[in-house]
Amino acid sequence: MANTALMTAIRSGLQAAADPVRAAAAQAYLKSEMPSLGVRVPEVRRIVKAAAAGLPPATVDDLKATVLELWRGATWREERYAAIDLTGLRLAAGQLGMLAVYEEIIRSGAWWDLVDGVAHRLRGLLQAHPVEMAPVLRRWSTDPDLWIRRASITAQLGAKSATDTALLAAVIEANVADPEFFIRKAIGWALRDYARTDPGWVRAFVRRHGEGLSPLSRREAVRNLPA
Repeated sequence: MANTALMTAIRSGLQAAADPVRAAAAQAYLKSEMPSLGVRVPEVRRIVKAAAAGLPPATVDDLKATVLELWRGATWREERYAAIDLTGLRLAAGQLGMLAVYEEIIRSGAWWDLVDGVAHRLRGLLQAHPVEMAPVLRRWSTDPDLWIRRASITAQLGAKSATDTALLAAVIEANVADPEFFIRKAIGWALRDYARTDPGWVRAFVRRHGEGLSPLSRREAVRNLPA
């Protein structure tokens, strides 16, 4: 059952922190049809953390219901940010049942700020449930939905030495010829991120794929590689 008191507290906090001047700029920057309240992301997180501390969901199922009701009923973009932030509660950590929630957020959010907001949640599930999650991400890498494909590529951002390089290579190779900007950018981002951990692997991957990588992906991938 959704925690209506928690949702009310979050919505009240967001309204109290609204900045109409910043809201107009934020909506234009994001090219969003959904209006913005102009609340900065760190402030959204603070509001959610404080509200959840006082009115915590009792179970994972309660958390899922609350996240989805807040997400689906959102009339302001920050309410969707808040729904994503709720998935960061300790109650949800490593819970494979949250995958369906993340997938709905990605498919219905369908824009970089919302999709990228759950990338690290996918990383957590992959690390907790590699046997179950690796096939999911491989399947996502060929999904017709570009945002699902992007999520499969960015799911290991920040994994460092825990990165499953076979999986990383597979999801990138499934999309290497994709002309979509957000896919090419994701490929470069994922490779650049892992280059901090294993520059030799990234250098070899870029060399192996040569001109198959788009100029954008290649440029991003090698940006921080040592000479």
